[in-house]
Amino acid sequence: MNILVSYLKDNTQAVVPIVIIVMLLNFTLVPLATPVIVRFLVGAFTLIVGLSIFLVGVDIGITPMGTLTGSALVKTNKLWLFLLGGGLLGFFVSMAEPGLLVLVNQIEYVTAGGIKASTLLAWVPIGFAIMVAMGFVRVFLGLPIKVFFGIGYGLIILLAWFTSRTSPEFLAIAFDSSGSITGILVVPFIMALAVGISSMRKDSKQGEQDSFGLIAAGAIGPILAVMILNMLTPAQEYPVISLEPAQMEVGSIMSAFWSIVPDSVKNSLIALLPLAVSLLVLQRVLLRLEKRRLARILKGFAYTLLGMFLFFMGVNGGFMEVGSQLGYLLASLDNKIWLLITSFVLGFVTILAEPSVHVLTRQIEDVTSGYVKRTAVAASLSIGVGSAILLSVIRILVPWLNLWHLLLPGYLIAIVMIYFVPNLFVGIGFDAGSVATGPLTTTFILAFTQGAASAFEGADLLRDGLGMIALVAMMSIMTLLGLGVVFEVKSRKQGVEANVADKS
Repeated sequence: MNILVSYLKDNTQAVVPIVIIVMLLNFTLVPLATPVIVRFLVGAFTLIVGLSIFLVGVDIGITPMGTLTGSALVKTNKLWLFLLGGGLLGFFVSMAEPGLLVLVNQIEYVTAGGIKASTLLAWVPIGFAIMVAMGFVRVFLGLPIKVFFGIGYGLIILLAWFTSRTSPEFLAIAFDSSGSITGILVVPFIMALAVGISSMRKDSKQGEQDSFGLIAAGAIGPILAVMILNMLTPAQEYPVISLEPAQMEVGSIMSAFWSIVPDSVKNSLIALLPLAVSLLVLQRVLLRLEKRRLARILKGFAYTLLGMFLFFMGVNGGFMEVGSQLGYLLASLDNKIWLLITSFVLGFVTILAEPSVHVLTRQIEDVTSGYVKRTAVAASLSIGVGSAILLSVIRILVPWLNLWHLLLPGYLIAIVMIYFVPNLFVGIGFDAGSVATGPLTTTFILAFTQGAASAFEGADLLRDGLGMIALVAMMSIMTLLGLGVVFEVKSRKQGVEANVADKS
């Protein structure tokens, strides 16, 4: 019960700043209909409760499954079995990631079914699973992490250049899929597997470095998978609907919630069923846990299922609706400065409140023995994410500014930076791109940018409304790599050869 109270507190602190911003805007610049506000408040409450129950389930069910599976696979001492098991689990757990499910359903909705959610839910997890397996191979072969990411993102840049010229909308979908897949379910599970594989290293320092970067390795896969899907798909124009508030039915206050109950139940069951089946198969052939321990993990799955259901209810019942309307109404004002200010503030506040960011900042402070302060990391990430969402809105306002114009120089700079930072910061930096794209970013802020894009006649809701998650991930990576450079320079100036500065 104490863990549930803790998560309720953390998630309340994460959501309340958004609620305050919405209410301030409602009473000043962009008044909203009363039923819409009520649904938003009910949705926010449901989201807080759902996320909290979900994370309790992850703690007592999903994460232990990952840790036990990683240890069991390592003990087999069979590389092919470790790769196969890790890859399959990576596929199943990524299929159940709530952030990805929200994104693909939103893409299907705004394209009026032109791009199927089911198609993306097949390709994106496959790409993730393959690259998680490649991350395992990197550790087994001792391939330097800098070389791995240099090759991976070099290939991404080549394919992205082709995609940006043929189907710009798929460029946004590719990078956004990568950011959304590494969320509140995938991150703890893959981290548990990473701990298992890093334990094979006799060198404790190298094992510490190998504990980071596996999530980021997996995040390369969805980008490549979606861009390959684009190459195999005939070029076409996708119908895109408008998110204009006038086209949204206000309706009775709770009608939106009751209408989405069947889909929320179905989506939750379909998402978790493959992972639950995997647990039962692993229990029979590999884990062989005692009944009490297995029962606790299954209890965790039940909590996860309930939490996911409430999460979808809150998000689809009122939370994203207000995000879309605020984006549209602010973009419709004559003075666009309010849209720009709000976009930066949303990013700045949201990332500060994300529970996963608190974990990351504490982790960095611990591994650097307090040399890199968590306050400096949090402040840098806030500025970076705020700037990313601001850039997303600027891209909507400036017709000739494409996503590719921002991603290309950003990732080129990141690739260069990895050769000037300690190895540990390379893994942490790329993992930060995953941590920053949390549940609030993939729901409320995604809806906000899509609403803003819908307000401009020349803007494309699919091409311009997406891409925000990609920019958040990129700016987070650059922020943490920048801190790595600062750490390296300060260490050299002081003549300190810190453990985290050792390079392989």
